[in-house]
Amino acid sequence: MDFTLDDTQREIAGLAADVLRREVDLARPAGPLGYDEQVWRALGKAGLLSLALPPELGGAGLGIAEVAVLLTELGRAAAPVPALTLTLGVLPLELLGTPDQRAALLPEVATGDALVTAALHEPSSPLVTEPATRAVAEDGAWTLTGTKIGVPFAAAATRILVPAAMPGGTGVFLVDPAAPGVTVAGGSVRLERVSVEEAGLLRDREPGEAIATLRRLAVAGAVALGDGVLAGALTLTKEHVGRREQFGRPLAAFQAVAQQIADVYIASRTVHLAAQSAVWRLASGLDPQPDLEVAGYWLAEEGPKALAVCHHLHGGLGVDITYPLHRYYALGKELSQFLGGAQDRLGELVR
Repeated sequence: MDFTLDDTQREIAGLAADVLRREVDLARPAGPLGYDEQVWRALGKAGLLSLALPPELGGAGLGIAEVAVLLTELGRAAAPVPALTLTLGVLPLELLGTPDQRAALLPEVATGDALVTAALHEPSSPLVTEPATRAVAEDGAWTLTGTKIGVPFAAAATRILVPAAMPGGTGVFLVDPAAPGVTVAGGSVRLERVSVEEAGLLRDREPGEAIATLRRLAVAGAVALGDGVLAGALTLTKEHVGRREQFGRPLAAFQAVAQQIADVYIASRTVHLAAQSAVWRLASGLDPQPDLEVAGYWLAEEGPKALAVCHHLHGGLGVDITYPLHRYYALGKELSQFLGGAQDRLGELVR
């Protein structure tokens, strides 16, 4: 087990950091799609959105280990981009999609001109394994009915990966959010007898393989992104308490402040180690589930607490919208919710 970044991964981290330093602008609004399209397209132009694409589609043919490195850098900058779609859309399509599905969707995703996301949550069922959404075979196609919630960037998506119960098990379908019967409201997606052609069904070599793969990639992406979020917030806070003076001394010189920063450091390093272990096992073809659940639990339980401490140590500056800390806090909270919260992750861990 060796978590040291190789040359390719170091290049990805460095390139991502350079692009983000140039492109992220605190004063620029998120845009009508809910994210900074200029930053996202700049990442695409740099080749960072095509890391997992096969070479025949202009990609680098890399996998979850390299995508996780990119996600961590995006989290470190709290970049206002749809980062999770890399593990909710791009990687599942590469692993489970047919050649036609990949060729139709991935090239535009790689340039930042299209998004593919996934609908993994249902009311009272985060990261659902047995979806209430139903798929019924009718006239050579599938008809989907159900409700999904908490779908990242649903309104901006070109396609949504939708798990649904079907005869004999569970399938994952490519749904066009503009199709008849689909209603998108924020992160909620309602499906009323939505027709999906057979070509819109992802491959399922073994029963339940597609939804299991989708869930694993979703959690791995969330913890990799959260790793960067905590590391970035910690750096921001260390710099602040190191230069901000009170009673003639830097805040960092006070024992109470040093103890609180130490707590944030411990939370950050633990998420980092857990995320690296989970991603390494996933990339190596080993069972990643226990490590994924540990990383997901720690991020959901300790991440928001650590970010609240960062806010506290910044004082009033922490809630200034012209200062970046609020982006880390918001992203960290969103990731905790995406994972279903600490109690849900703990339940999965002890199951």
